[in-house]
Order: sequence, then C-alpha cells, then structure tokens
Amino acid sequence: MSTPQVVVHRDKELMAKAAAARLITKIVDAQSARGSASVVLTGGRNGNALLAALAASPARDAVDWAHLDLWWGDERFEPEGDAERNVTQAREILLDAVPLDPARVHAMPASDGAHGRDVDAAAADYAAELAKASGPEDHGPVPTFDVLMLGVGPDTHVASLFPEHPAVRETERTVVGVHGAPKPPPTRISLTLPAIRAAREVWLLAAGEDKAGAVAMALSGAGEIQAPAAGARGRRRTLWLLDRAAAAELPPQLYPPASA
Repeated sequence: MSTPQVVVHRDKELMAKAAAARLITKIVDAQSARGSASVVLTGGRNGNALLAALAASPARDAVDWAHLDLWWGDERFEPEGDAERNVTQAREILLDAVPLDPARVHAMPASDGAHGRDVDAAAADYAAELAKASGPEDHGPVPTFDVLMLGVGPDTHVASLFPEHPAVRETERTVVGVHGAPKPPPTRISLTLPAIRAAREVWLLAAGEDKAGAVAMALSGAGEIQAPAAGARGRRRTLWLLDRAAAAELPPQLYPPASA
C-alpha cells in the first residue's frame, strides 16, 4: 500500500476545482493508455462539490464519457430516485449532462429493487457485479479502479465504514450491508476496506474546520478500526486533498508549504 500524500488548498472552492482538474487528467491518461477508465464516486458535500466543478469545467469535453465506468463507494439504501441517494445527486449535478454509456454506470441497488429491503442480498448483488467486471489482470474480485474517491467524515468514517462498526472489520467480502449506521439513514451499502484498497489511487477529500480533528487522527498513526480513513490506501497512490481549515491540526511536516 502507498504512503499518504497531502495537498492543501486555500479554500474548499479551490480544492473542488483543483480536484476536478486532477480527475479529468487522470481519466484522460487512463483512456489514452487502455481505451477506458474506471472511477469510484463519493457523495457528500465535498464529493458533490467536485462533481459540480467538473460539470462547470470546459475541460470536461476531453473525457471520452462513453468509455468511462462509474462505481460508488457507498449508498443510502433508499428507493430509486430518492433525493438522499448519492447516485440521484450525481445525476442531477453531472451525469445527466454528459454522454455516458448507461451500461457503464454501476449504481448500487435501491431498497425498492429486486432484493426489496434485504440490504445484505443487495450488497451481495453489487459484489457480484464487481466480480463480473474484474479480469485476470485485477488479481481479485474487484476491478482495479483508476481513482477511488472518498469523503472523510468528522468521525473519520469513509464510505459507510464507521469507527468500531462491524463493516470496518470486514476482511473477506468486498461489499457489505450496513445496519444501524450512526449517521442517518441507518441502512446502507458500502465497499469494504479490501475493495477500496484494490484501487490504483485513493483520494480522500476533506474541507472545513469540522474535519480537522478527523484528518489529524487518520494521518497520525491511528488504527483503521478506530479511524477508518486511516485504512483507505491505494495500491500506487493515496492522496489527501484538503483545504486549510481541514488541515489546521496537521503538523506542518506532513505537507509542504507550497501545497497551500
């Protein structure tokens, strides 16, 4: 697993724009090398701000949207089209405005889908979809995502992996149903840490002073059970994209002054 790198931006607006530009470059590079790219999206205020910045960027037309696979790191187990679902928000902000191949948009199951309210069966279904998309070169049941993005919660949770929660302890399955999440809604679907760590690059996004303590804890040697963000690592690169407020409690030696 890679050693975390930290980039600190002046404010959350600049962070979103810079992250969007970085993502466009990464997608274009992957498509140039292999013909397609694979990205895992995140919701929440920082993930949605990145998507909004990407939607507003003239450079978005450099992406070959028809050859891009989109996955999600977690989802609220609510009915299709529910305003709280990450995929619903992503469609409104960006996805409906770009020429994606619908077959390559891999939304997590909804609670009114084929499995009804059985979140564990829905999670198993998404795990099977991931396994079907993986090839011999991936060396496991998950595709080697080019970029997997995660928002960091004030409690250090990523995806729907919460501190000390059963889901963060999972070591075998790639996707789990989450019951009794401390943040509403209580029922969710989430990638596990083993699935997250299949990505070439993992980007962790945090902006705002309410994230400062979580960022400092995760980057200061905390264990992944107590601080799930500490366990989110990419195979080649782990990148923390922060604004100054979120980086306020980090020791200066963790990031170069020029990054601010």
